[in-house]
Amino acid sequence: MLRTIGIKILLLIPVLIIVSFGTFVLVDLVPGDPAQQVLGPNSTADEYERIRLELGLDTPLLERYWDWGTKVVVHGDLGKNLINPRVDVSDTLQRSFPINLELAFASIGVSLLLAVPAAMASAYFAGRRLDRSLSVTAFGMISVPPFLSGLILILIFALSLGWLPDSQWTRLTNNGSWTDLNLVENIKSLVLPVLTISINEIAVFLRLLRGDLIGTLQEDFVLAAKAKGMPTRHLMLREAMRPSSFSLITLAGVSVGRVIGGTVIVERIFSIPGVGKQVVEAATKSDYPIVQGGVLVLAIFYVAINMGIDILYGFLDPRIRRGR
Repeated sequence: MLRTIGIKILLLIPVLIIVSFGTFVLVDLVPGDPAQQVLGPNSTADEYERIRLELGLDTPLLERYWDWGTKVVVHGDLGKNLINPRVDVSDTLQRSFPINLELAFASIGVSLLLAVPAAMASAYFAGRRLDRSLSVTAFGMISVPPFLSGLILILIFALSLGWLPDSQWTRLTNNGSWTDLNLVENIKSLVLPVLTISINEIAVFLRLLRGDLIGTLQEDFVLAAKAKGMPTRHLMLREAMRPSSFSLITLAGVSVGRVIGGTVIVERIFSIPGVGKQVVEAATKSDYPIVQGGVLVLAIFYVAINMGIDILYGFLDPRIRRGR
């Protein structure tokens, strides 16, 4: 198992190189001059050349990528913001990334808590009224785009009822201190974004697990246990749930990575200062160090999640652990 983990870690290195280099190239192709963006429209030619030299824009792309990659690997230095050079990119991401983690794990956690029992009930009553009702509900939920569901939730719970804030994010900690928590206010600001994301995720998880459970319940080993008199609900919990959960685990892990880096619309709707919002705003201002650093951090976490899923498979299925 340790050998398998080591091989997977080695295979992740070229993935990160390809992602980071691809981002570097795409940022370089984006219209706009970072040096001009830093100086503004009233700069002189001498100031312009000086900034280009400081940013390394006078050197070839491969040389710039090598210098940047060396600083990242050796020193963990992602560079400085172009718009505000006094702030490091790592400091900007350090404030934003925990928000994405909180949002992602809360959303996927809520989705699983609601989708798993609903899928089990749907599979248990397959073909009956409850199953049809849940299937229609899931189809409706998966058809609603996040921007629409987010606006509807704001209209109902924030503007009409006044129960929750509409676009005011409260951090869990004050200045990073775990002795000074804003737990209640943080949960309030988390509810609507989490519901917005979870609406689609619940529907996807429900449909996937329902289909896998129904298929597993038709397997020979399950039918043999049923013939011996084991009740269907026990079959589902003891025999069918584990083999049916592999696809759900994969999808949940992928969804965590996708939510962390792909909730730009939700972040914009609820004014959440997450990584996605920071990267998009940096891209519009030609602040390419934030774009490169943000994409790299998201890529590292995404591949780490996938590796974690593979490791979890090894514990759930001994055949994978033995390398079969």
